[in-house]
Amino acid sequence: MEKLFQAIQDAVVWYANWIWGTPLLILLMGGGLYFVIYSRFIPYRYLVHSINVLRGKYDTPDEKGEINHYEALSTALASTVGMGNVSGVAVALTMGGPGAIFWMWVSAAVGMVTKYFTITLAVMFRGKDDEGNTQGGPMYVIEEGMGKKWKPLAVFFSLTVMVGALPIFQANQLTRVIRDVVLIPNGWDNGATSNWIIGISLMVIVSTVIFGGIKRIATVAGKLVPIMVVVYFISVLYILIVNINAIPESFMLIINDAFTGNAVLGGAVGSVIIIGAKRAAFSNEAGIGTAPMVQGQAKTNEPIREGLVGMLGPAIDTLLVCTLTALAILLTGTWTEAGIDGVTVTVHAFNKAIPNYGGYVLFIAVLIFAVTSLFSYSYYGEKGLSYLIGRKKARQYRVVYVLTIVLGAVASLTFIISLIDAFYAMMAIPTMISALYLSPKVMEETKRYFAKLKESKHTT
Repeated sequence: MEKLFQAIQDAVVWYANWIWGTPLLILLMGGGLYFVIYSRFIPYRYLVHSINVLRGKYDTPDEKGEINHYEALSTALASTVGMGNVSGVAVALTMGGPGAIFWMWVSAAVGMVTKYFTITLAVMFRGKDDEGNTQGGPMYVIEEGMGKKWKPLAVFFSLTVMVGALPIFQANQLTRVIRDVVLIPNGWDNGATSNWIIGISLMVIVSTVIFGGIKRIATVAGKLVPIMVVVYFISVLYILIVNINAIPESFMLIINDAFTGNAVLGGAVGSVIIIGAKRAAFSNEAGIGTAPMVQGQAKTNEPIREGLVGMLGPAIDTLLVCTLTALAILLTGTWTEAGIDGVTVTVHAFNKAIPNYGGYVLFIAVLIFAVTSLFSYSYYGEKGLSYLIGRKKARQYRVVYVLTIVLGAVASLTFIISLIDAFYAMMAIPTMISALYLSPKVMEETKRYFAKLKESKHTT
């Protein structure tokens, strides 16, 4: 049995490494660059307008949808501003070196426009579930926008999101940080037993929220996301101030290593790019298809507005939060320590920078990060199953979802990262194909919306 499990793990690791090579690099980075050029940089030029939309300046009460712009973005951020920012950055640094952070930035910059396209489409081509409720997401974009003959692609996305949205990575890394910060220093750790206890406890906490559906998830996320970003920002800001003289050196290290690949075996720049793109995708999910599933539920009759709000996600998630984490780790040098990986690298960085208290500060932020991620991901997987078998039957996904929290708490990090990476890659295929295919529709809508916006300014 042990040999069988090892064979499965090796196969998953091989497949994840293969598909995240040239195939996904071309699809995500190349596709994102195409969107940037094709859009003539328009989304970037309306960042201020996107913030005004987020603030509710253009909201009207009779618009279609379930949640407002702020709740939609908060719910999407609750799943992206999470362990990918704390643990994923550490993984990127230990596997690809400082240069991987530069390629995370590049991925995020083009990912902003990718999200603009995918989320706009999610509102433009909303479909109906079996109960007659309006729904958004890549599966509905494919069926409604591309036609019934493309439905197998929509089914493929729905199947892959059910696994890709499982909470095993978040549960694994949250379990590790609880042990590193709270249990081990106080002599309360019992090894594998502690993993089981933490996993079961998380399962109970998450169950109390996700069984209330998207509205309860959105409400909780809307309250917790600002808190978690502020707590984390202040703590990292302290580390940056204490080490302010070393910040320019850290930025130079990131930029230089991005084009030399000195930190990876053989100095392979291609490996650095792949690692950066992969961790950025896990961090901000641009092109993966999860954010359109929740932001497609936004209350708006103007698809472009939610597309503009959606593109703020990678900016907040990767360009801001991931950069803060990377600087904290680089300034303290913990990414070069032997024998540690994942979130433990970040824990060591905080303990080193803020003796006695750093681990606990990170623990609070990570706890909120991970728990809000655990709330949001359940919605994605359930929505995928709902598309396949109907909304009522799909609610059983929540049971499977919370049970896999325990699995994530006790499984190995290598297997978990590779499994999620593999399914994220497969989710990206239908998402990006549909976005590229329907990109002319987005540009038609873009021209119409901004022409209307200019006209309204002239008449007021």
